[in-house]
Amino acid sequence: MLSRIAESMFWIGRYVERAEDTARILDVQTQLLLEEAGIDEQTTCRTLLSIMGVEVDDDTRVDLTTVLRLLAYDPHHPSSIASALGAARESARRARETLSVPMWESINTTYRAIPSGHFTSMRPPMVFQWVRERAAFINGTADATMTRDEGWHFLMLGRCIERADMTSRLVATAAVAASTGSPWTSTLRACGAYEAFLRTYRGMETDRGAAEFLLLDRLFPRSVVFSLNRAEQCVDNLESSGQRAGFQNEGQRLLGRTRAELEYRSLSDVLADLPNEMERLQRTCALATEAVTRRYFAGAEALAWQGVL
Repeated sequence: MLSRIAESMFWIGRYVERAEDTARILDVQTQLLLEEAGIDEQTTCRTLLSIMGVEVDDDTRVDLTTVLRLLAYDPHHPSSIASALGAARESARRARETLSVPMWESINTTYRAIPSGHFTSMRPPMVFQWVRERAAFINGTADATMTRDEGWHFLMLGRCIERADMTSRLVATAAVAASTGSPWTSTLRACGAYEAFLRTYRGMETDRGAAEFLLLDRLFPRSVVFSLNRAEQCVDNLESSGQRAGFQNEGQRLLGRTRAELEYRSLSDVLADLPNEMERLQRTCALATEAVTRRYFAGAEALAWQGVL
């Protein structure tokens, strides 16, 4: 496959997942700010922007309106939902000859809501629901219409790396909120994980159990371990060297080592400093993206989050 097409497929997966998960994170945080009277809005908003890799000046007042502008509506801000959807459409345009017609139409129709003004006319929580529904439609169309060839594996690789990264950010925001006494229930609901969590833990709802489920569950598709494992499988499917010892693919090595460290470390050790552990995981995802870029996308530069990783 041409490196240009491979790169476009990879970033379609990442950008669509980024838009969806940013909507999930914003949904959780806006609910907390509206429902918890004791939460300091400016501190919470600054923490959220920091977790999402957005830097703001210390003397700048930050409120929920600022957060929504930077992370949702501004098409020119690299961390916003609007920007991610626009970038996904541009990547799809470059890979137009590889995508199925329904796949292209689903991405293009979603993007058209931004220049038409329909996207900015929606307000929370409806805008977050709309983004989740459109991402599900795009992913479902890909699942139903794409051949499981190299293009598919690059799409899934991008989706899984981004999902691991964004779930770690969601867990980090939940950990910060929990420190103020807010439960993890809204975070689990935002991930679509609440019912699955209750069935798995038989109704015993604890912060430790919620963190364990979102990080380590091998069967829930949005958990970090599940995403890293699927990303490893995608890289393995793209390789045909028959390597019998070790890993020559740096991306596969990074993903596998991080997954193994999460699975085999004591959960108490991970939870002891959860925000920093999640920041470390995000750096690994960035390094894995750089490794994939060097190996498969000749002459390309890795696209990444703006701000501190």
